[in-house]
Amino acid sequence: MTPTFVFVHGSFSNSFHWAPLLRELTLRGHRALAVDLPGHGFEAAYAASYQAPQDLATLATAPATLAGVTLADNVEHVIGIVRRASEHGPVILVGHSRGGLTLTGVGNAVPDLISRIVYVSAWCCVDLTPAEYMQTPEYSSVRISEDTSPLVGNPAELGVLRMNWRTSDPATLAHFRAELLADGTERELLAFLNTLEPDENLDVGSADDRAQEATWGRIPRTYIRLTADRSIPVALQDRFIKEADARAPDNPFDVHSIDSSHVGILIRPTEVATILSHLVA
Repeated sequence: MTPTFVFVHGSFSNSFHWAPLLRELTLRGHRALAVDLPGHGFEAAYAASYQAPQDLATLATAPATLAGVTLADNVEHVIGIVRRASEHGPVILVGHSRGGLTLTGVGNAVPDLISRIVYVSAWCCVDLTPAEYMQTPEYSSVRISEDTSPLVGNPAELGVLRMNWRTSDPATLAHFRAELLADGTERELLAFLNTLEPDENLDVGSADDRAQEATWGRIPRTYIRLTADRSIPVALQDRFIKEADARAPDNPFDVHSIDSSHVGILIRPTEVATILSHLVA
């Protein structure tokens, strides 16, 4: 039976970011869909103060509809989509960046509904929680200074992370380009930033949400390394792979590498599409 690729986006993101890859896969004869996690896509909240001209003082206190949304909510939402998709054949679940947390949760919960799970430079927590991985040497190169931080408001008060992706500050834009799209043009960067959403939920799970050998560990899995990624450094990607293979040694990752920044593969998806196509060849 023809498999269905189900794509899960990362933080501050939505299903729209997968459009170039969905187009490429469809033109190659594959079936694919992209998920909007709860509160994202057309459910996302854009305060008037986020529009132009911006009022950052008001934006810092504007109510957040994503407040209270949890990783468990994301997992439950994707499980529902996977159940429907699996009625028509095998499901290959693909996630990018923070979307990997949801992939792992779904794999822990419904391994029998997933024929393969694919992490694209995505969080794959095995031995540690996300907060703990952020304290490791593999993540030490990721640092945001106060001068270039897009953070708006107090996350503890808002109940979300809120970013001003529509800033025009040259230093902040240069930082965005270096960390997210060093292999892209300024035009591509600005186009990408204008598709991002200002809010993201705070919950990244706990120790209970790490990969479980008895369930997640049974699913065939692929990791696509992005070797020029500065948002999730390749050293951390390699740590995820190593720990996952140790957790489920009889089912190691099928590993591929692409010389790309964190966002570059969303804009130029040909290499990812080729790897995914070969998984079902």
